[in-house]
Amino acid sequence: MNNSSSKADIYSRITNRIVADLEKGVRPWFKPWNAEHAAGRITRPLRHNGTPYRGINVIMLWGEALARGFACPIWMTYKQAQELGAHVRKGETGSLVVYANRITRTEANDAGEEIEREIPFMKGYSVFNVEQVEGLPAHFYAPAVPVLDEGKRIEAADRFFAATGADIRHGGNQAYYAVHNDHVQLPPFATFKDAESYYATLAHEMTHWTRHKSRLDREFGRKRWGDEGYAAEELVAELGSAFLAADLGIAPEVREDHAAYIGSWLKVLKDDKRAIFSAAAHAQRAADYLHGLQPGVSAEAADDEERAAA
Repeated sequence: MNNSSSKADIYSRITNRIVADLEKGVRPWFKPWNAEHAAGRITRPLRHNGTPYRGINVIMLWGEALARGFACPIWMTYKQAQELGAHVRKGETGSLVVYANRITRTEANDAGEEIEREIPFMKGYSVFNVEQVEGLPAHFYAPAVPVLDEGKRIEAADRFFAATGADIRHGGNQAYYAVHNDHVQLPPFATFKDAESYYATLAHEMTHWTRHKSRLDREFGRKRWGDEGYAAEELVAELGSAFLAADLGIAPEVREDHAAYIGSWLKVLKDDKRAIFSAAAHAQRAADYLHGLQPGVSAEAADDEERAAA
């Protein structure tokens, strides 16, 4: 199979899986771990060395964990398990992740001059959950110990969002980002059912905040409420909120008022097999941008390429 058809197959496989979940009313990005593992109560999927996955791979592995009942967030390749003195149990099947990068080729142009051209490529490879692997060092299976109590965890979220410098206002009974006035509006804190619902909602609206032309200048051709451009931006904000919630150790909020978007997302994903990849990349850039505003962190957002080789 050539590279282009292989890439198309990866896009189709992942998109079809997410479409199937959405058709059942399941949003696969709203199932981070609530686990008894030392890796933590709520987290992104992690590589064997503790490095979090990014972008589309987060959604893919969250979905795999939900479908297959894995509680541990740690994943590794067959070879990595062997290098740790362990082995994948006989009969276990791996889960797909993708690696995107660019290669540089030197070519001659019409004038005979040598020029360099960057060619993007994508490949898929398999990883296995720790629960499919035997013989790993004990810390991979260790029970969780609290790192921060819930009070401190919420305080950390307060500091995170305050450090962005965003104009965050409170009042009324709706949560939204007003792009023309460039402010985030939330109902009063006391009106939320719990503290984590407040911060998860704030993470959603702060992802919208990054779309402003002075920041990431993200635009999907939105013309009216509910059109495909609107749905695409809402999907980015949903994913961005889930990524940030995992980064901050906050349970994501499954907002019932967003269930109405599922039909629109299904249309977007069915019309374009690459749409979920694009949404995940935009969400990752938004999360990176907000992380980059923290004290002592470079404001330059990282790209969305996965750097781990199979």
